[in-house]
Amino acid sequence: MSDSHTFTVDLNADVGESLPDVPPSIDRELMPWITSASVAAGFHGGNPSAIRETIRAARAHGVAVGVHPSFPDREGFGRRTMNLSATEVEDLVLYQIAAVAGIAAAEGVRMHHVKPHGALYNMAARDFALAAAIVRGIIAADRSLLLYAPPGSELLLAGQETGLRVVVECFADRGYEPDGSLTPRTKPDAVISDAATVVARTVRMVKERAVEARDGSMLRVEPQTICVHSDTPGAARLARQLRTSLEQAGILVRQA
Repeated sequence: MSDSHTFTVDLNADVGESLPDVPPSIDRELMPWITSASVAAGFHGGNPSAIRETIRAARAHGVAVGVHPSFPDREGFGRRTMNLSATEVEDLVLYQIAAVAGIAAAEGVRMHHVKPHGALYNMAARDFALAAAIVRGIIAADRSLLLYAPPGSELLLAGQETGLRVVVECFADRGYEPDGSLTPRTKPDAVISDAATVVARTVRMVKERAVEARDGSMLRVEPQTICVHSDTPGAARLARQLRTSLEQAGILVRQA
């Protein structure tokens, strides 16, 4: 994460989701401030045109392009639990990577990483079998791809066990439970909207390797990438404040 003198971190956003409350303009406004982007592949949001437009915007700003695979759940925005077989999960991850990678190749862009979305991400954090299926899908597509995963998770472990390079991810704008999991969106403080709070906790995550859970306890974290969600109110403004504040705190913001 850092050498003896400099803290470094990647700043990522989930983009290309192209829903009524997440207009494509948000993605374009985010690009100058982030260093990597996870592009929706159509299963929870987005569509072929949105994928291509988003990749072009990322390329224009030198932003690394990844894929944001999900359960097939557009109605629930990929946030509903689904019980699929390991083979189905492996195949849907492979399919979504192939879709985004194909469009990226047409635009002269090489894929950088994979970051599961929503329920797929949260379930894989706790379920090694599900995490292993995701990892197999990634390896089938391209073993060189990085995997973004939460700290201390089964997803992180599954990636490491197969030799994938795993990038530890924390969230700027999401609450944490005492066990290190993300606060469910049905609970208070699941999404943190106060920009000053988000900025302060993010700088603390990177420099002090700690984040406050919802009950006030402190969690140890070592983030290599920080996520800001494109559907968080004022996402582009928040990303700009984050990037500026991180750099003012002496933290180098660059691709993982």
